[in-house]
Amino acid sequence: MEKIKYERPIIRSISVGVPNKIGSKGFSRPMTHIEGIAVKDLIEKYGSPLFVISEKVLTDTFNDAKRAFTTRYPKVQFAWSYKTNYIDAVCRIYQKLGSWAEVVSGFEYHKALKNGIDPTNIIFNGPDKSKADLELAIRNGSYLHIDHFDELFEIVGLTNKLNLKAKVAVRINMDTGIIPQWDRFGFNYESGEAWNVVNRIMLNPNLELVGLHCHIGTYILSTNAYGQAASKLAEMTYQIEKKFKHNIKYIDIGGGFASKNTLRGAYLTGTDTCPTFDEYADAISNALINTGLNPKHLPTLILETGRALIDDAAFLLGTVLANKRLPDGRRSTIVDVGVNILFTAFWYDHTIIPAQDYSSFNEDTIIYGPLCMNIDIIRPNLAFPPLNRGDNFVILRVGAYNMTQWMQFITLRPKVILIDTTGHVHIIRENETEATFAQMERLPEYLK
Repeated sequence: MEKIKYERPIIRSISVGVPNKIGSKGFSRPMTHIEGIAVKDLIEKYGSPLFVISEKVLTDTFNDAKRAFTTRYPKVQFAWSYKTNYIDAVCRIYQKLGSWAEVVSGFEYHKALKNGIDPTNIIFNGPDKSKADLELAIRNGSYLHIDHFDELFEIVGLTNKLNLKAKVAVRINMDTGIIPQWDRFGFNYESGEAWNVVNRIMLNPNLELVGLHCHIGTYILSTNAYGQAASKLAEMTYQIEKKFKHNIKYIDIGGGFASKNTLRGAYLTGTDTCPTFDEYADAISNALINTGLNPKHLPTLILETGRALIDDAAFLLGTVLANKRLPDGRRSTIVDVGVNILFTAFWYDHTIIPAQDYSSFNEDTIIYGPLCMNIDIIRPNLAFPPLNRGDNFVILRVGAYNMTQWMQFITLRPKVILIDTTGHVHIIRENETEATFAQMERLPEYLK
């Protein structure tokens, strides 16, 4: 018979009827399996920490978003946001599902080409497009979203030199009630700057104005803000049609939809406050169809959704390294997952679930990562059961940005695996080793 583990007694005040802001217990069962595969088996075979991506969750989420928009608006096209997660296997799954590619750098543009996507299905955003990037995109017939006047003039010069026509769209920033307003990228709507660039494009025979684009922010919980953005872009599309007798091919509403992660400091959880795809689709489609746009020439609605599509599909598995008592008596648990690979821990209160049976006793706990730096905190305060050294856990909703913003710092970056829709496991990114850095570093002769 196994000896029962000792749990030290603790005195804690209880507020009757108000256990805490999210209930007395954040989860009721351990998370022992992902897509039918034991968490501990995955860790034993592929190491800890470990990123796990579920193709089933990814596909189901994409299809839910597609259903929400295509049932409300007749012409919809998704463009996968490469910066959100540009692991090739992930990009190719979205491509297989019918998504275009939305890229913001030459690096990402070449990645999309390497993945075999049709260059005419690539949207090239961002303020940093080199002359070589622009020339290649013009030759390939990709869509160039102009961010500033210097870029516009560079494109004009290249089209004159190449004697080719460029497909361009205008990135527009605007007031949609979101504070702070994102005004760094593109041309302002309210000041008339956006109209200035539109007029310049329409007067140039080497430029074809194909679209209008905005990206109002990130983790936007207000569907009304998207309604305002879509309404302003639709009105501008209507005025362009009236003035120039020119039909805009698409309105790109960008991304920024919230995932179900909980923002740090929020009173309610993300699952309670995050709008559904249907609610986003209602706001955007209503704004587009209730305008003066010609029903025979409705622009395609392009969506660059990233976070809301991929977050739920990825999990981060880890292992407890140690437990310590802080001077004020609080318990701290040190784990092998640091902020270098879980960058979103700086702004999310990620859900962390034990991967084995655990005690019904919870205690306020700080979850620290393994890095030798004071800011390596995964959760600053969490009602959590006591886990022992070697116990495992699962962190939910880590698919967005963590595998692109992660850093090699103090520790090496881990493997990423994919569980496909048939339950088979594939390594889609190897873990780093000492050889990874030996390959890139060069030692001067005098130091050998």
